[in-house]
Amino acid sequence: MTTHTFEKRRIGETELEVTTLGLGCASLAGIFTGVPAEQARATVRHALDVGINYVDTAPQYGLGRSEHLVGDALREAPVRPILSSKVGRLLRPVDPARQDKGNWIDPLPFDQQYDYSYDGVMRSFEDSRQRLGLEKIDILYVHDIGAGTHGVEGNKPLWAQLAGGGYRALRELRDGGVVKAIGLGVNEWQVLMDAFALGDWDVFLLAGRYTLLEQTSLTPFMTTCIERKASVVVGGPFNSGILVGGDKFNYAKAPDEIVAKVRAIEAVCREFGVPLPAAALQFPLTHPAVCNVLPGPRSPEELDGILAWWDAKIPDELWTTLAAKGLLAEGTPIPGGTA
Repeated sequence: MTTHTFEKRRIGETELEVTTLGLGCASLAGIFTGVPAEQARATVRHALDVGINYVDTAPQYGLGRSEHLVGDALREAPVRPILSSKVGRLLRPVDPARQDKGNWIDPLPFDQQYDYSYDGVMRSFEDSRQRLGLEKIDILYVHDIGAGTHGVEGNKPLWAQLAGGGYRALRELRDGGVVKAIGLGVNEWQVLMDAFALGDWDVFLLAGRYTLLEQTSLTPFMTTCIERKASVVVGGPFNSGILVGGDKFNYAKAPDEIVAKVRAIEAVCREFGVPLPAAALQFPLTHPAVCNVLPGPRSPEELDGILAWWDAKIPDELWTTLAAKGLLAEGTPIPGGTA
């Protein structure tokens, strides 16, 4: 097996240094299509074997299933990776016949209840350690808070929970050395600007908003991260699959203008002999705030495909050509300057 030598980047001002490629463990919990348990565990083991040192999971993924599977693999690992999980949802036992499974194919028999309060955060953290069967979680993210998930009105009481106690719980865990870093894990950058007003954070896991296809978070969010010394982990680098030949964008069928933009980007990649997914995977790291890119393979074979894209050599001219054609937002950092 080939072990990779990955560049490492520091998370905020913490002592954590993550490999620039991570393993996101939502897909292997069986979203949209089922993933056998042993295949999921093998995917985590394979990631560690090739040299990836950052693994992300969450209570939501498979309604507890992902944390169980990740824990199984990590407990046996000779070297433990840096591990993140999330708070904001508590899992409650439910009759599987009445369960809201969402998009999970074979979830554990739980329903989720949103809770961003002080007690909710502490309970969520303890529950995650139990499901993982591990004593240590390095990074805790506040999961899916914001109007995108809850609606403008629905988010107000939940934000009040975070502001009124949830943030204090996270600070206590971090300041006491129980966890090493705290942040938010969301699909919308606007709520992260609100989070900066609450206090200091180490790292944000932002899915889909700083990708080869979309740089809407560039300013003011990414620029503020640099000022506040917070790092960004880029989730969803393929924008739900549209950048790897799929037809989904933001978890739904891609609109025509998105499809047209993908074709234009793909044409430039073809000109330089670079696979589109390779450009999508490597693009976010051109930004100095970004410490890690977090794809979510479903199998060791899918991970090997990702590693091949990761290793593809990309000439600087590809990025400058995309910028010249107006396919990158103005101000996007690229090798040798900005778009």
